[in-house]
Amino acid sequence: MINAKPVPKRGIYLLPNAITTANLFAGFFAVMQAMNHRFEWAALAIFAAMVMDGMDGRIARLTKTQSSFGEQYDSMADMVSFGMAPALVMYTYILNDLGRWGWLAAFVYVAGAALRLARFNSNINIVDSRYFQGLPSPAAAALTAGFVWLSVDNRLPISDPHAWVAFVITVYAGLTMISNAPFFSGKSGLFMEKKSPALLMTLLVLLFALLMLNAPLVITVVFLSYTLSGWVIMLLRWRKARRLRSLRKTE
Repeated sequence: MINAKPVPKRGIYLLPNAITTANLFAGFFAVMQAMNHRFEWAALAIFAAMVMDGMDGRIARLTKTQSSFGEQYDSMADMVSFGMAPALVMYTYILNDLGRWGWLAAFVYVAGAALRLARFNSNINIVDSRYFQGLPSPAAAALTAGFVWLSVDNRLPISDPHAWVAFVITVYAGLTMISNAPFFSGKSGLFMEKKSPALLMTLLVLLFALLMLNAPLVITVVFLSYTLSGWVIMLLRWRKARRLRSLRKTE
């Protein structure tokens, strides 16, 4: 007699989708707070959405409740929380002072996020799981939200130079999402090895201490560094490939 696979309880099955709903609500909440000019809360809501986005997939795998519906729902929530919300928060905060250039930058970001998510869904079983193709939309959202949070926390004046810095960051994040630059995914490598828990814990404690000192600055620097890391990896790969071609020619 063949034993049927146990069917997960409905409560467990709904848990990942409930967390995805919390991700969606955080994105919605960020837009509402930006409309009320509470930009610090808007930025924090985007970071809360990042936490939820990191939890839903892991919980689905742990409870073995993955589904195609959950994958599509997660993408829709990500489009709101990491596509529309960061662009609208940045536009309401400062980009609207640039007129057409401001909404153009916001649209470049939204389009980049939409294309990034569509490409991710279509290539999920093709690309190297160790690296993302293009900047992940949560990291792009963190870069823009971190800029807003840092600016509000330090009470930086709303001026043309400040607005153009926001323009560059928004457009850069949007275009980097649809680039071919490889960004480390964290799914394998040094920090996934069981042999280095002490190193991982040390880094986490150090990061926590830095966050206590100046969270907006640390978060902005961390994600800015990450958004540049893909281009560094691409440059190193290009140099390695060029060196290999040179060696083959000399043989």
